Amino acid sequence: MKRRLFLQFPLVATALVAAAKAPAATRVQKGFKVASGKDRYQEELLIMGGQFDCKVSGKDTDGDLCLYDTVRQEKGGPALHKHFSQDEWFYVVRGEFIVQVGDETFTLDPGDSAFAPRTIPHAFAKTSEGEAQMLVLFQPAGTMEDFFKQMSKLGKDIPKDQEKNLKELWKAHGMEIVGPPLKF
Repeated sequence: MKRRLFLQFPLVATALVAAAKAPAATRVQKGFKVASGKDRYQEELLIMGGQFDCKVSGKDTDGDLCLYDTVRQEKGGPALHKHFSQDEWFYVVRGEFIVQVGDETFTLDPGDSAFAPRTIPHAFAKTSEGEAQMLVLFQPAGTMEDFFKQMSKLGKDIPKDQEKNLKELWKAHGMEIVGPPLKF
């Protein structure tokens, strides 16, 4: 190695380490509160038989994660799908849901959670009567916030024939529909 390059290497390495430790410019630098029944940005997203409120945005975490609180009225849920780059975590606050992850199906009651690793097909469905509530976390955030905004343009009900009619929308957001919604 040439002497000049040898002497420059520690300077470059030090700068890279410092940049990695520095907080990202888009990451929030203080805490915040999002009130019950409210969205982080005061948007109303009525999707898939419920209301989706963003509680922690990818904008807050420099894309590390986003968290949605979904209060659902309709039974059912999304088509069987997989995320290419995101893990997804479900936590039931009230009501009952089923969650399929790979070949396993779990019944979730309040306080139960399920984890769906990226690239593993999964789906969920609200199965109980009345209103139900579930927290859904995506890590990293990816383009999930934009996906939900696009879905809200399709109406508040669970779309019919998702596995046929929504493949392109899901694909544009790093997901693939691989089967129909869960039957229960």
